[in-house]
Amino acid sequence: MPGCSSFTGLFDELGPATIPNDDLVPVNNPYSWNSNASIIFIDQPVNVGYSYGTKITGSSQAAAKDIYAMLTLFFHQFPNYAERDFFVTGQSYAGHYIPAIGAELLSHNNSKINLKGLAIGNGLTDPYIQYLYYRPTACGQGGYPAVLSPSDCQAMKNAEPECQRQIGICYDDPGARVCRRATNYCNDIVLGIYKRGTNNSVKDITSPNGTGKTSYASQFLNSAKTKQALGVEASRAYSKCNFDVYDDFVNNGDLMKPAHRVIPGILEKIPVLIYAGDIDYICNWLGNQAWTLALEWPGKSALNAAKPQELRAKSGKNYGNVRAAQGLSLMQIYKAGHNVPEYEGEGSLDVLNRFMGGEWSK
Repeated sequence: MPGCSSFTGLFDELGPATIPNDDLVPVNNPYSWNSNASIIFIDQPVNVGYSYGTKITGSSQAAAKDIYAMLTLFFHQFPNYAERDFFVTGQSYAGHYIPAIGAELLSHNNSKINLKGLAIGNGLTDPYIQYLYYRPTACGQGGYPAVLSPSDCQAMKNAEPECQRQIGICYDDPGARVCRRATNYCNDIVLGIYKRGTNNSVKDITSPNGTGKTSYASQFLNSAKTKQALGVEASRAYSKCNFDVYDDFVNNGDLMKPAHRVIPGILEKIPVLIYAGDIDYICNWLGNQAWTLALEWPGKSALNAAKPQELRAKSGKNYGNVRAAQGLSLMQIYKAGHNVPEYEGEGSLDVLNRFMGGEWSK
């Protein structure tokens, strides 16, 4: 969701170390994404995580402009990195952020940022299509047993036409009021019915709430020792998510806006990877598959005709499948939840390295 810190990914998923115990001692992550790349974890929009300021962002496009400004300053300060290939990756609401960031970076012809690709994991990118796939995911059509009763599934189905109508109005005229109304109506269906009907996690339909691994990242980041090492003011508290930022995005209607519309233009210049763990509910595999295959762009027919190819790590493990055409890749990651690297460390690192190596770029 908008307003959550990238440090979740750093310490719970793909960074060089995790914080698995309450002694707050970092433990090496053998599948860290920085094994073959330098990574910048950015807390954004403003006021997320350690970041702060007086500005209210409220939209993915405004956040993208801030990212461009930040990266321009970064590469000016560290010019030795400017010549290197640069990729932007993220998950969840990054389905909105990353298309906007990609479009913003590519719009600056004289930019020193050597952008080579975008990757989105379990993202929310095209709500009009994706909101039709919450019911199938929860009701046994996504490859796993149903977690909702037939009556709950029927209630979701009954509400889908109105949800579609309201998102369609938002797409046609993406103003704050109509898009906010669509957000409130549709989320009451996909979250309200789900949470009332099952105790299973929205990030993992196979597991009850509270059964996942405990994260001590927030305690680590709020420790005086960590703040001192990072140069953070002792009085500044770290929060995993800032709900004021979330409310700004909801009130601006950003959640239901059509983030996918800039992707065809991006694909004219750089490759894009869409991947999704298939036991996630909140930004599920079925929805990500559907919007990616429905995307109107010159490679649509080729992507739809491409047969899924199995993905195997160096260990020989089959962790998913991929279909790709003309720079757009679509991946299903087996038995992985919302935060794919947390479930499939080896596979996610394999995907990253192969994507950066250009395996699916043409």
